[in-house]
Amino acid sequence: MTAALDPLRPSSTVVDGTTRPLVAAAVGLVALLSALGPGPVGWAAGAGYGAALIVLLAGAARRAGAVALGPADLVTLSRAVLIGGVAALVADHLATGAAPVWLLVPVASVALALDFVDGKVARHTGTVSALGARFDMEVDAVAVLVLSVYAATLLGPWTLAIGAMRYAYVGASWLLPWLRGSLPTRWSAKVVAAVQGIALVVAISGVLPVAASIAIVAVALALLTWSFGQSVGWLWRHRPVPSGRGDAGPVVPAPRVAP
Repeated sequence: MTAALDPLRPSSTVVDGTTRPLVAAAVGLVALLSALGPGPVGWAAGAGYGAALIVLLAGAARRAGAVALGPADLVTLSRAVLIGGVAALVADHLATGAAPVWLLVPVASVALALDFVDGKVARHTGTVSALGARFDMEVDAVAVLVLSVYAATLLGPWTLAIGAMRYAYVGASWLLPWLRGSLPTRWSAKVVAAVQGIALVVAISGVLPVAASIAIVAVALALLTWSFGQSVGWLWRHRPVPSGRGDAGPVVPAPRVAP
């Protein structure tokens, strides 16, 4: 039986293909944290983030039967490492009040820029996968959450709504199963998702007056609310409807993307 069919008994190929990149990511995160120089709280946050990243990604790869991480997955993993550095700086800021914007903004900007790379790499190399798409989406969600936390210290707690919306949606899907349905690809949703990180980084950088930063982030939040509303509305209209026999009707199949 191959490793892909029996993920509980991984072969050496599986170990090499998935474990080595994760070990490299752990080493890379330690090196990044050493270069950024956060305090004890930042180190603890970065280490906790790194441990969660490795455990969750290794588990997801095992369940998917992935024998290796593809080229695009490695790009996303690099983004995830950079976000770990951002998370450490944000935690340090919350603990000490220091504002290492000159460190945080470049690291976050590179992570956001790489978000435009992994999808192209996946398509160019023919390695598009459900695992890679989900990994990319979750890294995006964590990045926006961390940036919204920092922005909240500058603009007010209302910015947390941007980072929390994805997780509120997931929580609601536990209570409302129809929210777990597949969504059609909407380029508007991809654009809105990209806008969130850009708006938050601009606001955090301090290059604009506070009033302008508030306006930019408020527009981003409004767009995100609209995008989620579009997704919820589509899922409601295409939810399973009980038939006359008491069973559920079919759901229109479509690729799953972030709302």
